[in-house]
Parts: sequence; structure tokens; C-alpha cells
Amino acid sequence: TMPKEPAVLRQNILDTTAAILACGIDPKKCFLFRQSLVPEHAELAWILGCLTNVPRLLRLPQWKMKRASQKSEGTVGLLTYPVLQAADILLYKSTRVPVGEDQVLHLELAQDIAQHFNKKYGEFFPVPKAILSEL
Repeated sequence: TMPKEPAVLRQNILDTTAAILACGIDPKKCFLFRQSLVPEHAELAWILGCLTNVPRLLRLPQWKMKRASQKSEGTVGLLTYPVLQAADILLYKSTRVPVGEDQVLHLELAQDIAQHFNKKYGEFFPVPKAILSEL
């Protein structure tokens, strides 16, 4: 949600990929891809954003904290980031999502969006459940 220099962004992508592989993720057993190369993430985020009301997003604690830390009114990208997260989850029809305590409210938003979509258009998205780790 914050502008990055293109060279820094490219290096961050490489560093993140290296960290994922160093953790033992085997690319022969799973798909490893750059999300930004999959246009359906942004497309679904747009559709879901059209079903999500602004007051709900404004109540999220992460919005309030990050907006305060940026010493500004906040950006549309920061406000709608939880909708993009919901699209990331729902696009793959995920049923279980590993999250930390700080992301539970964002997952609840994804659940609410899935339920709203399903009520309006018919059962399509599974409602994802959180997998919380004690670590």
C-alpha cells in the first residue's frame, strides 16, 4: 500500500521467493507464482469491492493504526487492501486459511464477503475458516 522503487520491489520479490524456498517449500509439490502476474486477483478484488461497504472497512483496526502511522488521511489502496486479501483467499476457493491473530478480522471480512456473494448470486465461494497457530 506504500509506493516502492521498482528495483527495491524486484529485489523484495526475489528475497521473498528465496525465503519461501529456504523454509522447505518444494516447488515440485506445490505451485509457486507471482500473484501480481495473475490478473484475476485484481479483477475479483474489484468485483468484491463493489459488494463491500466503506463503513465496514473504516472500522478495521489495521486501517486506523496504519492511517495514523502514515500521518495522512490514508489511501484507497490501504483502505481496500482487506478486500484484495479476501479476493486472494476466495479466488482459489480456500476452505482453511492459516492466519495470525492480527489477521482474524480480515479473514472475517472475507467470510462475510463470501456469504454476501453467495446469498446474492448463489453458492459459489466456500466460507473459509481460520487456522490459528499458537506460535
